[in-house]
Amino acid sequence: MNLKDKYQKEVVPMMMEKFGYKNAMAVPRIKKVVLNSCFGKDVVNKTGQEREKTAKNVIQDLMAISGQKPKLVKSKKSVAGFKLRSGIEIASMVTLRKDKMYDFLDKLVSLTLPRLRDFKGIDSKSIDKAGNLNIGFKEHIAFPEVITEKERTIFGFEVTIVTNVKTAEEGLNLFKALGFPFKK
Repeated sequence: MNLKDKYQKEVVPMMMEKFGYKNAMAVPRIKKVVLNSCFGKDVVNKTGQEREKTAKNVIQDLMAISGQKPKLVKSKKSVAGFKLRSGIEIASMVTLRKDKMYDFLDKLVSLTLPRLRDFKGIDSKSIDKAGNLNIGFKEHIAFPEVITEKERTIFGFEVTIVTNVKTAEEGLNLFKALGFPFKK
C-alpha cells in the first residue's frame, strides 16, 4: 500500500476519531514537498564555466531524486563578506505536488531514511509551529537514484514537507500515522 492509499484508508479515520473532525475534508493533509539545495559556497570563487558545471551537476542529481526539473535561484544582492555578486545562480529548488509528492515521500520513508548512516529517527523538534516538517541531508548520495561512483560533487539539501495543520501536535500525529520514523 502506497502512502496516498494509507492516508485515505487509515490516517483520515484515525485523525477524525482522535481530534474530533466532523468531515473528512477537515482532516489535515500534506500540501506540497519542497527540495532546496544551496551550492553558493561552492561557486563563488569559480569562473563562469566552472559555476555552470557545478550547477548542472546539482540540477541533474536533484532531477534524478525528485523526478522533476529544478528551478535555479539567483542571488538578489551582493555581499562582500561572502564574495557574492548579485545575479549569480546559487541554489536550486523543486516543488512537488500530488502524485509525484506521494511517490517521493514513499521513497523517502521506506528507502532513504533507513539507508542513512547512524539514523535513529527524525527529531520531533523538526516540526515547526505551523506543523511543517523540515529534514536536512548532509549528503545527497543517500538516495538510491544517485550513482555514487559517478559523483564529483557531494552536496546537502533540505526537504520541507508543507501541511495545512493548525498546531505542531496535529502535525506530529499526522506524520507518525503516515509512518515517518521519529525518535522516542
